[in-house]
Amino acid sequence: MGEVVDINANWIAVIPFAYTRLGQTGVRYNISGQQWWGEQPQGIRETIRLAKEADIDVLLKPQVYIPGSWPGALDFESEDDWQNWEDNYKNYILELVAIAVEYEVAMFCIGTEFRISTKKRAKFWINLIQEIREIYSGKLTYAANWDDYDQVTFWKELDFIGVDAYFPLSESKSPTVEELKKGWQPWKAKMKVISEENNKPIIFTEYGYRSVDYTAKKPWMVDRTNEAVNLKAQANAKEAIFSEFWQEEWFAGGYVWKWFIDHESSGGEKDNRFTPQNKPAEEIIKSFYNNN
Repeated sequence: MGEVVDINANWIAVIPFAYTRLGQTGVRYNISGQQWWGEQPQGIRETIRLAKEADIDVLLKPQVYIPGSWPGALDFESEDDWQNWEDNYKNYILELVAIAVEYEVAMFCIGTEFRISTKKRAKFWINLIQEIREIYSGKLTYAANWDDYDQVTFWKELDFIGVDAYFPLSESKSPTVEELKKGWQPWKAKMKVISEENNKPIIFTEYGYRSVDYTAKKPWMVDRTNEAVNLKAQANAKEAIFSEFWQEEWFAGGYVWKWFIDHESSGGEKDNRFTPQNKPAEEIIKSFYNNN
């Protein structure tokens, strides 16, 4: 937590994954020997405890990993299959809500990027929100993907409009800050409208850029190809997002994707992944967080 404090951050997102396979209704969680310590109840509790000890607030953000796909593709043909998956998902969520209650976690995310489910099964999500509200007094959000957050119908039931902010901004190999800020304008205008229509602030439940060429062309890309490292492009993208959003009254902040626990060996000048650790982007974050 020391490095988190050092960059002037005052929140972290704790993300314990569960697993679902396309076409199957199971939601597997807390799998002994197959999941990281930090994704299991003991590790989640200790991570939250350490954060609170360091005066850092926590968003508990359970997330479903779907091998070879993503949550937005999750779909079922039969009502029975939908109900089975929803029952399993609710059990997973409520187990983590119990931890959020136990540790007085400040914010809880009810789901992440379920594009089809939130359209077809909005009633399930509304009922889940109501059930969580009965036992949990913290703030609630849902993490919608950048290209369908405007189609979620239950924002008024939550405290924040959550957006995983991987908006395409530029097709340049190494875009400048000004170019990236220009790329934000249509997306930003739309978000402001959605915020005003629902009378809810927007929070970036994830935001980040890889340190690669063309980082803002398709920011959601997570492949492990040996693309050229471009530290400047990542830093520019961070500076642009802070410059555009951090002073907006309807914007509540965000969670950097991705921060690894072993700071000294994470990131660095040869790393092309999302983490800003030990890269120029880390200094950009530190500077903006210090002034805001």
